[in-house]
Amino acid sequence: MRTDDDKNDASPVLNPALVALAAGELRLLLAPEAGGSIAAFTRQWREGRRKRELHWLRPATAAGLAARNPLDMASFPLVPFCNRIRDGRAQFEGREIRFPPNHPGEDAPHPLHGIGWLRPWSVRSADARSAELALDVDASQAWPWRFSSWQRFALSERALSVTMGVRNDDTAAMPVGIGHHPYFPHHPGTRLQSAAEAMWRGDAEVMPAGLETGGPVQRLREGVVLAELELDNNFTGWEHSTRVDWPADVHGPRRSIVMQAEAPLDYFVLYCPRGYDHFCAEPVSQCTDWLNLLPQYGHGPLGGARLEPGAELVVSFTLRPQWE
Repeated sequence: MRTDDDKNDASPVLNPALVALAAGELRLLLAPEAGGSIAAFTRQWREGRRKRELHWLRPATAAGLAARNPLDMASFPLVPFCNRIRDGRAQFEGREIRFPPNHPGEDAPHPLHGIGWLRPWSVRSADARSAELALDVDASQAWPWRFSSWQRFALSERALSVTMGVRNDDTAAMPVGIGHHPYFPHHPGTRLQSAAEAMWRGDAEVMPAGLETGGPVQRLREGVVLAELELDNNFTGWEHSTRVDWPADVHGPRRSIVMQAEAPLDYFVLYCPRGYDHFCAEPVSQCTDWLNLLPQYGHGPLGGARLEPGAELVVSFTLRPQWE
């Protein structure tokens, strides 16, 4: 990565395996080998002779980068499913999914976030402001379909655009979900606004237990100080936009970021544990355990897609920082 502060654009770094992009005051750092993750998304600027840096996403730690741990990154891809599958067991058109527990730090029975976040991705292309990462996955007992996936990152002076795709490379139709898992800084006074129709109430294992339309759904629609919530829930009927506002503080001036998505990213996950210095606001195309819940609730509250052999699902979202 360039260290010349007077340059607006930086050349990509392909070896070692971090890719750096820059446009205006915005910077993006990718960690392909850490699950195709975003390692940092920042604003860098000068106040007089002083160089300033502000993080729009929680930055990766040095230890996380060394360990290639996606849970220590700024955001990572979710493919070929989002969230959890109960006990890793499901069926789809004659094929059985037998997905083992996959959380690197917990002994949890329900595998989560798919496959892509725990595999190294290759750099298909990169220049000063854009990059494309790619992944190929063979069929296995855990996920009995062969598929491939890609991510394209495009940085402008005021926005980061992410486009993702997954293609069914198998001989039979495949179920699929896709999304991303951003970690945002949670500083005192952080506010969140995100409109949706309903929220999946979770049980003690964070698995869906029923839909509700009041409480957090209404508060998030109107905008709420994040410290007043403690959630790890899926939202349906998401209106494809989430806004985060931070007050002026030691980290920087008053600022905000708007995450906008397009269909089929019609669902939203909010993870905001009380007392943490970060929270997650995730655009996704399906809710937790959708394959097992479809017979009871139907497609609308759950999402997910069916891909014929050779077909591809493409999604996109944008992060638009705003500052004074």
